[in-house]
Parts: sequence; C-alpha cells; structure tokens
Amino acid sequence: MWDPTLLTLSLLVVYGLALFCVFRIMLHYRTAQGAIAWIIALLAFPYLALPLFVLFGRNRFAGYIKARRSGDEALNRLLSVFNEEDQLTRIPDSTDPSPELRVLTRLVGQPFSRGNHCTLLRDGRETFDALFDAMESARGYILLEFYIVRSDKVGQRIKSILKRKLAEGVKVYFIYDDIGSVWLPRNYLKELTQAGARVAAFGDGNVRRRRFQINFRNHRKLLVCDGTVGFVGGINLGDEYLGTLTDHLAWRDTHCRIEGPAVMGLQLAFVEDWYWAANDLPRLNWSPQPCGHSDQDVLIVPTSPADRFDTGTLFFLNCINNARQRIWITSPYFVPDLQVVNALQLAALRGVDVRILIPENPDHKLVRLAAYSYLVQSSKAGIGIYRYQPGFMHQKVILVDDRYAAVGTANLDNRSMRLNFEICAVMTDSGFVADVRQMLEDDLRYCRPMTPDDYSRRSLVFRLACRAARLLAPVL
Repeated sequence: MWDPTLLTLSLLVVYGLALFCVFRIMLHYRTAQGAIAWIIALLAFPYLALPLFVLFGRNRFAGYIKARRSGDEALNRLLSVFNEEDQLTRIPDSTDPSPELRVLTRLVGQPFSRGNHCTLLRDGRETFDALFDAMESARGYILLEFYIVRSDKVGQRIKSILKRKLAEGVKVYFIYDDIGSVWLPRNYLKELTQAGARVAAFGDGNVRRRRFQINFRNHRKLLVCDGTVGFVGGINLGDEYLGTLTDHLAWRDTHCRIEGPAVMGLQLAFVEDWYWAANDLPRLNWSPQPCGHSDQDVLIVPTSPADRFDTGTLFFLNCINNARQRIWITSPYFVPDLQVVNALQLAALRGVDVRILIPENPDHKLVRLAAYSYLVQSSKAGIGIYRYQPGFMHQKVILVDDRYAAVGTANLDNRSMRLNFEICAVMTDSGFVADVRQMLEDDLRYCRPMTPDDYSRRSLVFRLACRAARLLAPVL
C-alpha cells in the first residue's frame, strides 16, 4: 500500500526542485516568452517539465564562457598574437565598407580583412572536390569541424585522405558534434586516432555532465589547411549532398572557399572550440598572408550561446534593418522569433524586396508546420516566402542589396540565433555578391511562391497543429 508520507515527501522534493529551476530562470532568462513557458510548465507539470528542463532549459554554455578569451590566459595570449599579426591586413575603421558592417566587427570582435579571394561553391560535388583538393595540398596541418560526419562514401574519402596526410607528417585536428554525429561509428574515429589524428567531441568539458548539454549544438562546418585556405558553409560530410537538381532526394546547399587573411578568423573560431573540447592549444600559423591575385574584403562572424550578446539574432537584425533594395535569405527552417518577424515586416513595408527561400519538404515535420503559421502574418506585410521544390534546400545564405552577402551555417530559427555555435563569412566584393544573386535567382526558378491560401484553405486541424508547433519555436 502506498505510504502517504512518501507521497508528500516526493511532492515536496519535486516542487522544491521546480521552484529552484524557476529561481534560476528568473536570474538568467534571455527571452521573456521562453521564461514564461518554462515557469508555467514547471509549476503545472513538474514531473514532466523537470527532466525536460535539465536537458533543454539551459540557455548559456557556462563552461565554455569561462574558457573563452576574457577568462583564460592562454587564449588571451593567442588573441594578442592574432590582433598583432592581423593589423597588417585589416581594413582601417575609417575605410570600412559601411556603418552596419563596422557594427558587426565590434559585435564579433574580429576585423574586416583585405587581400582575400572567395569562391562560391554552389553544390555538394563542387564543394567536396574543393575540400578534397585543399586537404591533399596541405603541408603543415588540417583543421576540420563539422556538425554531421557520416561513414559513407564522402566520409570514407575524408578518412582516407586524412590517414594519408598523417603518414606524410601533416597534423590533423578534428572536432565533431556529439548530437549531430551520434550515428558515426566509433571505429571510424578510432582509425583516425590510431593514425595520429587528434579527435575531440564537442560537449561539456565534464564528461559526466555532457549528456545535459544536448540543447547546445556545435553546428559549424569549416575546414582550414595550413592557415592559408579555409572553407565555411552549410555542407556536412555526407553523401546526401552529392545529388543533382533531377534527384528529388538530394540536398541543395552552398559553401565558400576563402584564401587569404580571413582564414585566420575561421582558425580562431576553431581554436576556441578545440580548447574547450580538448583543453589544449595546437601550434598553428598565425601570420596572415594576403592573396596575391585578389583583394576582396571579408569578415568572419562566429556566433554562440557563450557570447555576451545574442550575437546570432543581432546579426540577422542588422542585415534586415539595413537593407535598402532587397534582403533575400535562404534557410531550411523558418521559425524566427518576434524581433526578426517584425524586422522583416518593417523592411517589406518600407519597400524592400524581402524573400525567404525554404524547402517544400523540410526534414522535420514540426518545423514545416511552424513555418506555415508565419505565412499569413508575413504575406500581409509583403514578405515573399518561396518553397524550393526539388530535393531539400539546406543552404544558409543572405543577400543584402547588391552590397554584401553572407554564406554560413546559421538557420533562420531560434536555435541558430541563441543555442547553436554557428559561423558565417560576410563578403562585400561586387563580383562575389553578383554570383550569390545569380545563384539565388537560379534557385527561385525552382521555387513555388506561397500565398495566404496555402494556410487558410487547409483544415482546422492542420491550422491548429501549425499554431501548436509555433509554440515550440524556442526549442525547434
């Protein structure tokens, strides 16, 4: 028979823990909407909400913050070297391209650098060919950081190249995300480690607490070779990116190859992540070399939940609020917060051509439902939402007028803006920006513009499901 005393004690413990969580939320919340949702859930359904809060409720990657530039002597010394060396190639404040881009340099603590050459890589095959070639050409070291690594044809090719380069004496440092690469066989990593590679899983430095960090993902996808050539974009290491437009299962994505001083920015982001994951600093090249055949200006923008500000949100808002003629954004997920929705509406109302390109069939049903709920609200303001038909659009690209473009890893959702470690490159070169615009115009030919009828003509059950999914926007 159930002991009433035990029941009372368990209720006191559960509600006591729930109140403690509420106390932590009140001290550390970043958005009122998310805080209110958690508080209501914890007080109304503590038995269900408590374990969910432990897994998903944290909004600061606390350990990483302590190990960052401002709190660690070794990283401080590295940052000093980075700033000293980069003085030679950075663009003076007085000649920065525009005020909104100067804001970004202050936001991320990195300068716009000159003397770069950027190549737009429009699909998986083009990207992997460039990645393989860069790794084959490496002489000193290779830095890889990817959210998803698979043991398929692409993954096996990567492993083969890395093992061969290790045998030649090239050092390899490899970071993968615990959640994104959860299905990666341990033998894959063991082979690399036995060949001499340094491999680290990104997560909490305390292994016993790592399972409680699953709300934070290292969503970055970058490669650096010898500190002179780097890559950033949306492509993970997997065969799904190898298809063509006629392949309705293929993933449509974009990457970027960078040669020149801006690679130092990619390398700095990698080293901060590596220091957190492996607790040491690799010896790398920190002498930026301008590209002899090009002089493009590039800014690297890393964002994370360890930043002082909501850097991801502010980056999107800065782009949207400063657009004059057009703001085109591609993202597999369209689940923005209220600030971003309002900024998009204001941009459309002041006459800016606002276009959001999303996939027809996302890989997450809840995300698809949530995106529908924004349709009427967006259409009333003149925001164009376009659904890409063939395959799955996974690219993350921003075009602001004909002035600058960004290629990176951040989606147009709350997770990328506040919970994920993301990174992108901002380019102002007119030729590169024109290439991005042409690429997006080509993509638009394969898109279906959405209208309010797509939502209003659906059944009541569907519309309720859309509204319910939208309530989960903070964690989607």
